[in-house]
Amino acid sequence: MPTEILMPALSPTMEEGTLAKWLVKEGDTVSSGDLLAEIETDKATMEFEAVDEGTIGKILIAEGTEGVKVNTAIAVLLEEGESADDIGSDPEPAPAKEAKKDAAPKDDVKAGAATEAPAAPKGKDGERIFASPLARRIAADKGLDLSQIEGSGPHGRIVKADVEGASAEPAPKTAEADAVGAPAATEPAKVGQSADAVAKIYEGREYTEVKLDGMRKTIAARLTEAKQTVPHFYLRRDIRLDALLKFRGDLNKQLEGRGVKLSVNDFIIKACALALQSVPTANAVWAGDRVLQLKPSDVAVAVAIEGGLFTPVLKDADMKSLSALSAEMKDLAGRARDRKLAPHEYQGGSFAISNLGMFGIDNFDAVINPPHGAILAVGAGVKKPVVGKDGELAIATVMSVTLSVDHRVIDGALGADLLKHIVENLENPMVMLA
Repeated sequence: MPTEILMPALSPTMEEGTLAKWLVKEGDTVSSGDLLAEIETDKATMEFEAVDEGTIGKILIAEGTEGVKVNTAIAVLLEEGESADDIGSDPEPAPAKEAKKDAAPKDDVKAGAATEAPAAPKGKDGERIFASPLARRIAADKGLDLSQIEGSGPHGRIVKADVEGASAEPAPKTAEADAVGAPAATEPAKVGQSADAVAKIYEGREYTEVKLDGMRKTIAARLTEAKQTVPHFYLRRDIRLDALLKFRGDLNKQLEGRGVKLSVNDFIIKACALALQSVPTANAVWAGDRVLQLKPSDVAVAVAIEGGLFTPVLKDADMKSLSALSAEMKDLAGRARDRKLAPHEYQGGSFAISNLGMFGIDNFDAVINPPHGAILAVGAGVKKPVVGKDGELAIATVMSVTLSVDHRVIDGALGADLLKHIVENLENPMVMLA
């Protein structure tokens, strides 16, 4: 039987993607491990490999199609001895998430055109029942319960022949179907004005409409969720950088022969990683109904790219030298800007750093990236008058930082202790090498 090639889940959180480019065409012979297509997720473009051998019989989703749901059939693979005639009308692509604006409305569909297949059914325990779109339509027309039918297709998939030969017994009604006057399920009400309502406000004004890509949609959804569901509180401190800047200058001179140049951000990463080890109960994430306290210091660092940002994670940052952290950060940032990071490189961590000091921002409040317990917002180092220990005025380079904290994970005193250790590490940089 022809086998459907399904849209893969290339990360644990991926629900849909864009089929950016086909690397094969209909009629090509492929083996396990051959590259089939390039798939764009919300964060990166990744290559998709074949897991079986055979011939590409039919491509169901054109390249460039957005909003393709995970497990949607995107192509059909033929086994040895099979031809395109064996495909028939069985495999059909699921509709894309967003129809094109010029698509014909349902009322204009011509007689004989294929209709939308029923949604994928589920069994008694809620598990998905795998059946072809044609088999689902036939079962719906005949009133068949697919959970009672044994599939003869690959991996037990129910195909046309299985439902055509089944007895037409109506599927058992659920308690919900028997309920008289039960209201239909509705989607949650959207917050804010609709797109059409906003556009109407600006009628007659010149503007350019920018289509949201997957990354921007994900950023909008996650940060909206974060501000609505995560109880933020903020702790602020000023950090004197003069000792760190002198120490960094001396180190860079000594490392010049090795081609290493440490940035202030490298020291901040190290300071935060060591602080998480000094305050281990703050090295934690929110996990819905529990808190997970991590042993290693896995620190995420926000990297701005065109159209959005990544937060690559430096794992075991407390164990690495400053030069190792610097090299790893440069590599991750470079590949982030090229959208070449793998999911495991930007997922995880318990703590994040967002540094806007290089843009001249004195201070700001960052939004926590769930499930992280905290994020440090770093401003620019600015020369300011300060009062010395002897009571005399002096000029010092001062950097303002704000620690945004998830109150479900870290309480006020614990957050203050964590920030105190970060400040101490940066104001006494020699300690970080001990």
